[in-house]
Amino acid sequence: MTTESVSADGDPRRLLSDVRGLAQQVRVDQRVTWVALLVLAVATFVAIPFDYFFLVQRCEPAPDGETCYFIRQGVMFYWPPALLLAYAAITYIYVRVARTRGLGARVMPYAITGAALTGLFTVAWLLARVYLIDNPVSFPEWVMVIDRLITPAGTIGVALLVLARLERNLALLAFTLVYLAVVLIPIDFGWGAHWGIKTAFLPQQVINGTLLLLGAIGFALARRRRR
Repeated sequence: MTTESVSADGDPRRLLSDVRGLAQQVRVDQRVTWVALLVLAVATFVAIPFDYFFLVQRCEPAPDGETCYFIRQGVMFYWPPALLLAYAAITYIYVRVARTRGLGARVMPYAITGAALTGLFTVAWLLARVYLIDNPVSFPEWVMVIDRLITPAGTIGVALLVLARLERNLALLAFTLVYLAVVLIPIDFGWGAHWGIKTAFLPQQVINGTLLLLGAIGFALARRRRR
């Protein structure tokens, strides 16, 4: 980024306007939004084989036939380290890009929030795992909405809200709200209706990853047009 001194001719309002304009330009130059979304999209797609191969299905006799439930052990094996690595990678890239532009990077609060949410998700998953392994139950829909909010996909969206605030990025805020709506109110377009319990998670995960990937492409193209 380059800057030039411009005389405000002693007008305080013009000087204030110039300062605000420069501050806005600095915030724009600090953004590498597409990188964050791309890293998270890759993490989401790479999770698919872990979720599939480490899913445990259990069926028990019931008066009307058989009751089956499943445990997504891949969630625990993959997502905590994957998210921590993802936030570390995003932080590194943000700092590196900012330094090449002669700027500072305001990404640490985002990374810390993401790491804290990853810890929250891990603890919640472990508690649910210990309790529900021998006590499978059906929950009302409002509980499932909260459950989806603290899943990896949900915590990704909550952390992105922090990034949007740090960057004062209205476009990222709008994208994140759409992403969270898709996560909390699952949309699967009827895919996988007869695929079986082991692939029940797949349509939603593909949609989540695709949305993040499209967001990364969109922000990258917008960045390129501004140059």
